[in-house]
Amino acid sequence: MSTEQEPTVTVKLLQLLLLSTYWGMQIWVTFISSFVMDNHLNRHTYGFIQSRLVPFYLHLGSACAFFNLTIFAVHHPSDTLDDREAFQIFTLFVSVTVAAINAQWFGQMTSDLMADMHLVEQACGLGQDIGLSSNREAYAKLSETDAKYRALSGRLRLYRLLSSLCNLCCIGCNFSSLCYMAENLSAL
Repeated sequence: MSTEQEPTVTVKLLQLLLLSTYWGMQIWVTFISSFVMDNHLNRHTYGFIQSRLVPFYLHLGSACAFFNLTIFAVHHPSDTLDDREAFQIFTLFVSVTVAAINAQWFGQMTSDLMADMHLVEQACGLGQDIGLSSNREAYAKLSETDAKYRALSGRLRLYRLLSSLCNLCCIGCNFSSLCYMAENLSAL
């Protein structure tokens, strides 16, 4: 059940714009731009661009998720929620929470650790190879011989994994929200 007063077209449009903006960013950043940059930029250029792009993406995504939750909650009071609407509120809340954690902690830690690793790599003459998977032997040797680099590399893998899991969770939440919106369209 929604509120007695139907949201205006402007409010509906705003919610649709926020959700579609976040969804489009997620698909582009996660599945397209990362792979294109990986295959065409050297390791440090790719890392530098990611360290500037990803925090912006994560913070903008957090804002989109927050405003989507706010708009939905305002037009669906808790005392009138059915099960689908309650699940939608839960999904939007999870998206806001996970996106904020990713933006404030995991994403920032990943960028900071990557910058520290790049300094060590530059001192060893590494980082100008194209693609993250090229020249694996040199990076493996550096990891074996430099304890600081090995520790940074391990922490970076952990934070990248956590950040990726948060991102995939938000993608799932937004997909669920898109499905909910599609189910509730009266017409195209």
